[in-house]
Amino acid sequence: MVRYSEVVLPGHPDKVCDAVAEAIVKAALAVDPDAYAQVEVSVWDYEMWLTGGVVTSKRVPNLFKDIAKDTVIDLGYKSPNAYDARKLEVRCSLCVEIDDPRQYTHHVNDQCIAIGWAGYDEKVDYLPPEHFLARSFGAALFRSFSKGPLKGQGPDGKLVVRLREECGGWVLEHVLATVQQLDTTSFLDFVPLVTMVLEAQYHSIQARDSRWVRPWKDVEVLINPNGPLINGGPLSDNGQTGRKLVMDYYGPRVPIGGGALYGKDPRHIDRFASATCREAAIHAVKTGAKECQVTVCYAPNQSQPVDVRYEMVGRGRKLPDQRWNQSTPIDRVTMA
Repeated sequence: MVRYSEVVLPGHPDKVCDAVAEAIVKAALAVDPDAYAQVEVSVWDYEMWLTGGVVTSKRVPNLFKDIAKDTVIDLGYKSPNAYDARKLEVRCSLCVEIDDPRQYTHHVNDQCIAIGWAGYDEKVDYLPPEHFLARSFGAALFRSFSKGPLKGQGPDGKLVVRLREECGGWVLEHVLATVQQLDTTSFLDFVPLVTMVLEAQYHSIQARDSRWVRPWKDVEVLINPNGPLINGGPLSDNGQTGRKLVMDYYGPRVPIGGGALYGKDPRHIDRFASATCREAAIHAVKTGAKECQVTVCYAPNQSQPVDVRYEMVGRGRKLPDQRWNQSTPIDRVTMA
């Protein structure tokens, strides 16, 4: 069976927007653990727009404009990168209220269908192996931008993997990566460095898991087929929160349901339901199922779901009914 998956790096404009939205949510939660937030971010060139709403019982000390700009700079968009986020103009239209946010966060305020999936085992984080590998490669490249062979490069980029799953093993066939570089770096020097980072990450994964059977030398690797990518980030593409949902969930093999993860408080039903579905699917696999997909539906003003459906290969245990209650303590719902 041929499997594909794709990720974009944190410097991609859509993920820049996700990171900014998430930073605003975390700033609100830092002053009020019950904070309500629905934040949308868009960016193009040196203009960024913040919309949505934030409700906290106490004022967030930092300006949301400053949080946004600092987040983009921290991703690596500063000189000598072609995109210098210190020039970014942030236009904030967020509706900000100082009030009791529990009137919004302590009940289901929207309807939702969410899907959670788990399979295989913890060596691939219970993810489809192709998506685990794509994520692992993407994370390795991004780490290398700050302390590795690619230090100072990036942070924009995309990566695609193709593999064959057969006889319990995974045969990696193709890796395609497009990665941003500095204009002072020779393209002929840059491409081998990207390949080196990917190869090192692949060998590290192979050392922990014998199911990755193909030697790296037999993998087809294609780096920056369009040539050098210098003007990355918002200079070359617009960005918007919530546009990388397949990547944020499980890759193209698994349906994702509805709802974006970033820019929403953890109690928002899209986020709560997605996290609980994932928890339920992993629990089923850990307790005996080979694979599990969980689908849940919530209705407004009902803390328990309208329906929960398990589809398992093999037999695993289900979560207790109370774990689906949206008013349950939120410390188990992690940020994306």
